[in-house]
Amino acid sequence: MRALGAFIQSCLVLLVRADQWRLKDSTNCELNRKQTDLNSFLWTIKRDPPSYFYGTIHVPYTRVWDFIPDNSKQAFQESNIVYFELDLTDPYTISALTSCQLLPQGENLQDVLPRDIYRRLKRHLEYVKLMMPSWMTPDQRGKGLYADYLFNAIAGNWERKRPVWVMLMVNSLTEADIKTRGVPVLDLYLAQEAERMRKKTGAVEKVEEQCHPLNGLNFSQVGVHENKNSRKMPGQVLTGP
Repeated sequence: MRALGAFIQSCLVLLVRADQWRLKDSTNCELNRKQTDLNSFLWTIKRDPPSYFYGTIHVPYTRVWDFIPDNSKQAFQESNIVYFELDLTDPYTISALTSCQLLPQGENLQDVLPRDIYRRLKRHLEYVKLMMPSWMTPDQRGKGLYADYLFNAIAGNWERKRPVWVMLMVNSLTEADIKTRGVPVLDLYLAQEAERMRKKTGAVEKVEEQCHPLNGLNFSQVGVHENKNSRKMPGQVLTGP
């Protein structure tokens, strides 16, 4: 379960300095009033040059960027090497993550989910597809991001996915989340910035180390969450019991 929490909520970014600069001790930091109450989530490894651990969260970076203290941004700016949880800029990473979500060949979700949950899930996804055009923002449309494409990008081939990945998918199919699609999550944004700044990057985990713990969850562990989520699905009001 620790691996699940790490995958959904946080990743580790290791910032390695290549010069002699050090952040001041936190007791001596001169923060402006807006920053005084912010937790930096930045840890220093005392070495020469210093290294840093920074905790991030898998949400659109625009939701949290203004709340990240200056000392964390400064550490990132002045670091020459950055290690992420996974290399999200590598096409292989995305391809491997997609493949690991699938059920074994020949199996479909309706083969492993209770019939009642499967039916509610299917109705909910039909509801989401119907509502998604109204959830899209003008800015998204202006960038060429349309509802049908977005729905297929998120929920395409859902009947072939393992229950745990369907659960995560459903949790992301809300109006608030849809409105932020197209904005990179904080991890990806930092990776893109690192590439733009020509920093050396790497990953501390492999895709298999992410997927195997999740795929190893048995149905009793995942099914409870699936059942709770399915009872909250608003799509049922459109289709009846």
